[in-house]
Amino acid sequence: MLTKLVRDMLDGDRHSLAKLFTLLETDSNNFLELMSLLHQYTGKAHRVGVTGSPGVGKSTLIDSLLQMIRKQGLKVGVIAVDPSSAFTGGAVLGDRIRMSHHVLDDGVFIRSLASRGAQGGLSRVTGAGVSLLDAYGVDVVLVESVGVGQTELDVMNVVDTVVVVMVPEGGDSVQISKAGLMEIADIFVVNKSDRPGAERLAGVIGSEMNLNDETSWWKPSIHLTQANNNQGINHLWQSILDHSRVGEETFNL
Repeated sequence: MLTKLVRDMLDGDRHSLAKLFTLLETDSNNFLELMSLLHQYTGKAHRVGVTGSPGVGKSTLIDSLLQMIRKQGLKVGVIAVDPSSAFTGGAVLGDRIRMSHHVLDDGVFIRSLASRGAQGGLSRVTGAGVSLLDAYGVDVVLVESVGVGQTELDVMNVVDTVVVVMVPEGGDSVQISKAGLMEIADIFVVNKSDRPGAERLAGVIGSEMNLNDETSWWKPSIHLTQANNNQGINHLWQSILDHSRVGEETFNL
């Protein structure tokens, strides 16, 4: 059955893709076999992680990015890692509801995964889910972590580009310098930038970056956005593309 599901998924069957996601979450016995079947079909999609504390607007930002990416004719897969229900252990599905107007778009596949208490902001099967969408043939995979502040660092292990989202009320230089998110970010976003303090926070982020040794192949960019009305999203998407391009050129990928 597993081999047939994978074959049908590779042929573009969304129902089989959904079934394989369910197997990932519910049947660990098939995990290694599934990963083995998928391996040769992965490595083409660009994987983007969107992380940050609760309430910074990650879902709205992803929704705006979806619109931008789809205008370019690219296929997109989204994994939204939601808090687990205390009653069922399943995903609460809040993020998926906010992206509901993409449901009828065949070029978009959205899946919510329950965090099930996993530390680091991601479900234990998130990485496998990313591989599944990659094999399915999407051009871009967007991963939204559950939003647990400074501890959600696992996202860097499953994506190519890490976007850290903050809001003007997100903290002063002391808080930013302590945050592990500061060290994993490839791109910073100050969302809800119509609020007071947005420019100041962007300046603080820039100052903190300048204190670090510039030995990396990429210096993180900083963007002011208002995701609820699509402001700044085009520049953010271009920065994601630039990060992908520079990475490929640097590491000959």
